[in-house]
Amino acid sequence: MSSIKDRQRAAARARLEKEMAERSAAARKRRQRQAIIGSAIAVVLIAGVAVWIATSLQDDKPTKNTAGGVPAGQVACTWTPDQGGGKVKDVGTPPANVANTGMATLTIDTNLGPIKATMDRSKVPCTAASFEFLSAKKFWDNTKCHRLVNQDQFKVLQCGDPFASGKGYRETDGQGGPSYTMAEENLPTDTQKPYPAGSIAMANTGQPGSTGSQFFIVAADTQLPANYTLLGTITEGMNIVQEVVKAGDDGAFAQQAGGGHPKKEIDIKKMAVAAA
Repeated sequence: MSSIKDRQRAAARARLEKEMAERSAAARKRRQRQAIIGSAIAVVLIAGVAVWIATSLQDDKPTKNTAGGVPAGQVACTWTPDQGGGKVKDVGTPPANVANTGMATLTIDTNLGPIKATMDRSKVPCTAASFEFLSAKKFWDNTKCHRLVNQDQFKVLQCGDPFASGKGYRETDGQGGPSYTMAEENLPTDTQKPYPAGSIAMANTGQPGSTGSQFFIVAADTQLPANYTLLGTITEGMNIVQEVVKAGDDGAFAQQAGGGHPKKEIDIKKMAVAAA
């Protein structure tokens, strides 16, 4: 009996030693794999540092592009899909990168004669680019200036709704625009005359980033919050604007924002933007 028990104990010890040997070998292999993976990560990190050092030590040479891949002499503009709930005339969006140097001339051909304004692209690059884009798309052709305000310290003629067209006016005139809005630019800093006579500025809903296609021409020094982009200055045709303002309005918006449709109708035949 003792010999049988001795053989059983010996067999059990043999199995245990074998299992321990297998576990030891497996543990050794795991350590080897971890060491290999750790070495690989270290190599990648070292390589990355080497690339960073090599790049950092390069000479600072002028390039054609500025930060973000925007070419020199241009800026990036953001055209945000319109969420205002008004009527939309979708003609696409202007380019993402636009010029921010030089002067441009805006020409508004009306039934009463031409009105011209200058725009400084360094001050209003995105708004000027939007005008150039929409004018080329005939966005404002054959539309009406739909609103006039002739009050003390508030005398403006508002235009730019692509749906304000045809004979007479409609209740929805003033609710239209493009499929995008943009951020305000060149906000007034003069608290005494934020919107001086002869300036042309952009209308918006009163909320930041809600500038679209509607604009207003200031007939006399006007006090408004400095929330509206100063687009440029009228250089020709102010007499036309002043005649329309002098003729008065029909009071259609008296219970809302004030003013109404111009009694002396002024229609935009076409608009164009060209380098000054």
